Amino acid sequence: MNRIFSYNITEQEEGLTIGQFLKNKGYSHPMLVHLKKTERGIVLNGEWSYVYIKLKKGDVLDINLLENESSENIPLTPITYEGFIKMVIYEDEDILVMNKPAGLPVHPSMGHHEDTLANYCAYYFHKLRQSEGGFIFRCVNRLDRDTSGLVLIAKNMFSSARLSEQQLNREIHRTYMAITTGITPENGTINLPIARKEASVIERCIDMERGEHAITHYTRLDTKQDYSLLQIQLETGRTHQIRVHMKAIGHPLPGDFLYNPDYTHIKRQALHSYQLEFSHPVTNQTLFFTQNPPEDFFFLPWNI
Repeated sequence: MNRIFSYNITEQEEGLTIGQFLKNKGYSHPMLVHLKKTERGIVLNGEWSYVYIKLKKGDVLDINLLENESSENIPLTPITYEGFIKMVIYEDEDILVMNKPAGLPVHPSMGHHEDTLANYCAYYFHKLRQSEGGFIFRCVNRLDRDTSGLVLIAKNMFSSARLSEQQLNREIHRTYMAITTGITPENGTINLPIARKEASVIERCIDMERGEHAITHYTRLDTKQDYSLLQIQLETGRTHQIRVHMKAIGHPLPGDFLYNPDYTHIKRQALHSYQLEFSHPVTNQTLFFTQNPPEDFFFLPWNI
């Protein structure tokens, strides 16, 4: 997808080279290389320019971030405009926030080559929106197939780089709702390393020697029968982190086919991406999104 940025150079920015200015704005080295290779990728006062040129007050710098390539191995899977928009919570030139239903994988994988969120996004931008350039699927916060809720997608390489930096600095705050078996303490922090289980492709486990650092914070919101409703915040983002951590403390999620296949009340793991808070990658405005869980989550009358 193509994105154009325009900057009016101020007195404070005078004397910087274009390269220095762009680095200050958050352009990564790979992006600068990409711009150098793009015809009229960097335009100063209407003229194709170079990163070593020094800026003056009053200059107008246009950056044409053009991407003609698309993600490999993501076929375009038809979806109606209404069906796609139903999942959209927010969209602008740089980001897309979606409410992913349970059962829908985010990325293509074995057994799911064409029925994923990535496939539908590719179709939406190529066919329904007829966006210029290619489409590269850049999902910032990945969810398991059977986890519902908010997903953040970067629409261009600049927003992807800025959001990845926020992710690295733990500035993207993710809050989940989960139902667990048993009555948990009112709150707690789980600090246990997670590793791939030996001889398994997808299953994870607690492993004090091989595991990666993982921290989960939880607060109990309500209890019903022998279940707890939790609000969970991740300090790290390991695969299956919430599911593995809650099982480790004796409170697995019902409906979890890997870690607690009890389908008495719910047919998938009772986990929902409830809130996202982050800074917009271009405007730096703080954005906050909330999405309530779907109907299957309310197999008991929770007080939310």
